[in-house]
Amino acid sequence: MGQHLKAMTTPTRNDQGASPLAGLVSLADHETQTQKRLDAMSWAYYSGGAADEITLRANRAAWDELALRPRVLRPLAGLSLSGSMLDQPLPCPILVAPMAHQRLAHPDGELATAIAAAAVGAGMVLSQQSNQPLEAVAAHYLADRDRGPFWFQLHALGERGWLRELVARAEAAGVEALVLTVDAPLNGVRDRERRAGFSLPAGLATPHLPPISTQNLSQLLAQAPGWDDVEWLQANSRLPLLLKGVTHPDDAALACELGVAGLIVSNHGGRVLDTVPASATLLPEVAAAVKGRCALLVDGGIRRGTDVVKALALGADAVLLGRPVLHGLANAGTTGVAHVLRLLQDELAAAMALCGLRKLNEIDSACLHGRTGSRT
Repeated sequence: MGQHLKAMTTPTRNDQGASPLAGLVSLADHETQTQKRLDAMSWAYYSGGAADEITLRANRAAWDELALRPRVLRPLAGLSLSGSMLDQPLPCPILVAPMAHQRLAHPDGELATAIAAAAVGAGMVLSQQSNQPLEAVAAHYLADRDRGPFWFQLHALGERGWLRELVARAEAAGVEALVLTVDAPLNGVRDRERRAGFSLPAGLATPHLPPISTQNLSQLLAQAPGWDDVEWLQANSRLPLLLKGVTHPDDAALACELGVAGLIVSNHGGRVLDTVPASATLLPEVAAAVKGRCALLVDGGIRRGTDVVKALALGADAVLLGRPVLHGLANAGTTGVAHVLRLLQDELAAAMALCGLRKLNEIDSACLHGRTGSRT
């Protein structure tokens, strides 16, 4: 692990003197523990999905329905999780997804997440709705020699003069790519949040959001991102641009024609439009449309190392991990996030070995039962 994590304070112990990580051996264990720790409103915000949460449940079920097809008696010495993406070394094919308001889970918020992710070699996408300023998060993340890529998500674009300043801040801080979320021009209908009466605490810092103004629905929709915003961002930043929330192959093809650096297949964790198919279901069609012209990532429902193998076998270059990171953060701050990420990395290494795979580029559709062929 990196030098920052080694210096972290031991996690706070509970009333019985046990570490908050005691007995947690899976990402599901972390989720169970988190529900006990968070208040009802914060739990509803982090864990809930849109409407009847059909997509939320489907995201998890779709990975479970895929079956791995192992090979035996193959050489395994030198097994490695490392690769490259966007012409940058990738210590492992796992990045922390952009998630808003992490201080609801832990006072250190995104700073704790950044230290942990960098220390274990996971990439990080910082949300525009973070509670910690990007300069501070970048300084902590980029200082670690073991780190992966560090990207910044744009969600609420606002007035272009203001946006140009924010992009310039990101570039100056050392951000290595921009990620534009394109599937959420407005929030989904989240019944669980409404039942819990969720609202953000007064005084919660949001250092990257445009000035707040009261808007009706028509005004909000009029400001929704369009393809012209994609072209504007490409023209006004030297950073590679990825689009997050692309699920239709026609949209993927259009994005590739514009020369975007990457796409993230995502249904927003089931939080925006309910009954959208699971990410694992959508990924193959998008991969076929992309045809290797840009980087391809996926998120939604990933909870096991076997899920990561399946994602790469379906055509992804890497995955993003969301809610489990928040669970680790709520349970034990930086140490909890590192624990979650290391669990997934260790499971990924075990799954690769048991499938007879030493390198990420050996993972293709032939690793899945009922499928044959190679990576697109």
